[in-house]
Parts: sequence; C-alpha cells; structure tokens
Amino acid sequence: MNETHDPLLRSWIDSANLPRQDFPIQNLPFGVFRRSGSGESFRGGVAIGDCIVDLAAASAGGVFEGRAREAAQLAAQAGLNDLMAAGIGTASALRLELSRALRSGSAQQRALESALVPQSQAEYALPASIGDYTDFYSSIHHATAVGRLFRPDQPLLPNYRWLPVGYHGRSSSIAVSFQQFPRPSGQRLISGATEPTLAPSARLDYELELGVFIGEGNAPGTPIPIGQAESHVFGLCLLNDWSARDLQAWEYQPLGPFLGKNFATTISPWIVTLEALEPFRVPWVRAEGEPAPLAYLDEAGLRASGAIDIQLEAWIETPAMRAGHCGAYRLSHTSFRHAYWNIAQMVTHHTVNGCNLRPGDLLGTGTQSGPGPEEAGSLLELTRGGREPLRLPDGEQRSFLEDGDAIILRGYCERAGAVRIGLGEARGQVSPSRA
Repeated sequence: MNETHDPLLRSWIDSANLPRQDFPIQNLPFGVFRRSGSGESFRGGVAIGDCIVDLAAASAGGVFEGRAREAAQLAAQAGLNDLMAAGIGTASALRLELSRALRSGSAQQRALESALVPQSQAEYALPASIGDYTDFYSSIHHATAVGRLFRPDQPLLPNYRWLPVGYHGRSSSIAVSFQQFPRPSGQRLISGATEPTLAPSARLDYELELGVFIGEGNAPGTPIPIGQAESHVFGLCLLNDWSARDLQAWEYQPLGPFLGKNFATTISPWIVTLEALEPFRVPWVRAEGEPAPLAYLDEAGLRASGAIDIQLEAWIETPAMRAGHCGAYRLSHTSFRHAYWNIAQMVTHHTVNGCNLRPGDLLGTGTQSGPGPEEAGSLLELTRGGREPLRLPDGEQRSFLEDGDAIILRGYCERAGAVRIGLGEARGQVSPSRA
C-alpha cells in the first residue's frame, strides 16, 4: 500500500471522481489505443475516468522525469512488452507520477490536458505482443462441475489437488474486446452415433476468466520461487476463452483441448496492475480437509494475502435484446477469491521445470466458478450440460450460444474504506459459421 491507494484522492478530471465507475485515480490501468478511424499509430495509454492519458504525447510534452520518463517512453510504443520487461518497479514509478499529476490542484494539469483522449473516441489493440498463452484450471468448483458432465465416474482427477493444471493455448486467435468471430466447425460425435461428423458447433459456450500478463521474464532453466512470483506479473485483465463443448468432448482425451478452444479468446483492453489491486487482497485459504500444497507452492505471505477479491460477472445480449433496446442480462456473478490455485502458484508451477516466461506472455486462470449454482462461469454449468435451458427476461431460452449473441464480462473490486476500481469490459460476439 502507498499514497496512490489513498481513498481521499480526487482528480481534476471530473469523470474520475464519479461513484461506481471503473477508472478512478486509484486505478490507472495500462492499454494500447489510437483515435478511432484516424490511421494513427497505436501507442500506450492509461485510463482515467472517461479519458485516456496518451503516454506518447505526455512524454513528448515533458510531463515526466527520471524513471517515470523512461517508463513512459517504453509505454509509448505499439505494445507494452518493453515496459513489461523493465519490471514492475518501472511501471510503478510511472503510475505514481501519473497519480500525482492527475490529482486535484496538480501543477501538471495544463501540460497533461493536451495529452487526453476521450475513451469514446478511441479504438484498442492488444496491449502486448503475446508470444505464448497458457490456460489454467484454477477453480475447483468449475473443475468438479464439468468433470461430472464429462466423467461422471471420476469428476475430479487425482492430480487436481496437487498441481495447477494447465494447457498450452493458441495466442494467434486472442483479440481485444469487441471481437467478432464465426461459429467454429469441427468433429462432433452426436449422442447415439458410432461415427463423428464434421459440422458447426451446436454447443458454443463462454468462460468467465481473468488473464495474467507476465512482466519481467525468467531465464531458461531458472524456476521462479513462489515468494518472487508476483514480481513477474505485470497485471490482470478479463478473459473469455470461448469453448465449443461438443468439439471439446470428442477430442479432449488423451491430450486435452484443441479445436474446441483455439478459435477465439477475447480479453479486455486495460491491464490493471497488482499494485492497484493491493487494497483488495484477502487470505488464500482452502476448505478443511484439503491437502496443503507441496513446499514449492506454499509460502506464509501467500497464505496471508495471496487471494484477491475481484468480483466477476458474465452478461448476455441476444439479437432480440439489442433490437428491443432492453439491455444485457446478467448470467452469473462470482469472485476470484474462490480460486483453488492463485496467481503466484500458477507462475511458479509453470516455471518449476525450467520453462521460461517472456514479457507479454498471457496466462488464463481458467473458468472462475464459485460454490453456489448462480456463481457458475459457463453455460455448460448453468444449464447442466444443456439439459436445463435458461429462460431470459424477454422470454428467450438458451442452452448454449446462438448466432448473434454477445457475451460481456465485467470485473471490479470494492470494499469499505477503499475506492472501487474496475477492469472494464471484455465483449465478444458470435457470427454465423462460414463452413
């Protein structure tokens, strides 16, 4: 905790002081943007209220000095990889100087005003060049519920309680919010059939996740100790790992997800730093009777504050809802504090065999589902494998996603004595199959 977390701070940007908005001065997340339709180069920016601080313009205007100036120059590029590689201390120095410059009464107000761009006039790119993408399976509630559907005789495999299970995903199909993608096709084995058919997926689903961007990497062959793991994390975003459940069910054994997962992944445009999330840390605990992690995945500080109480929501907007201007409908609401495996454990386990992570690599937390049925992070769970369709407020029903449906993920943190901060939105929409 430091001066940037002070709940009494106010900004000279009025929209940053409004209640229940995502980007107060206590947040200051990083992203990559340009003015919509301008043909400008994409460059780094920081969200504040309904505006973006253009870091290239602010740097050129001499707003920053010392380490913060170095950080702003690194962030003024088309991707944040160089800023990520410089370590969390460099990004923290920039965040501190921005906080001071954006506060009410700051002498830097006039210099920064010309570097502001309204978010309503911006378009976004991926915040970094993502070299590799690994998706984990950190919610035991999700793992157990899905296991019951796919393997009713053994819902939770024996290794789950001992290691953070993950698989290598496809970075080429990751896109920033407002991604549209065609319904995927692949092999499906219809119930009662003896041979598969090639067809568009009939069981398309979303997954409510967080994304973890790696900052400073590690050398090949050099594991990251659990006590240092979070120093290698640049920040968090929202992540929707779209899933074709019928393709997944047919292909996932013996080597795990493939075509059922690699066609689209949507992330939010803003990366919220772990520093900004510090006021919302809570103890990392497991239910009574659960085994303690092996020593390399355990640490006193982790147990004391290794979880983060991030509220996560999934909303659906169907074509009929858009036509009727009736707004999206919330499907579920849960918290990241329920995760069985936390961020530090994922990073440490990923590198324990000597695997090297690089700046801009992305880790998915896996679908975040809580202990209650209303906290499920996918339609697969909410509809009991499609057997119990959801009835939406306008009378429509959904077992799985239909063409034209949009899913909006939202995330935020709030508690007494702290200012609410948000992660923005990750929005994606399904188009008809091109098959």
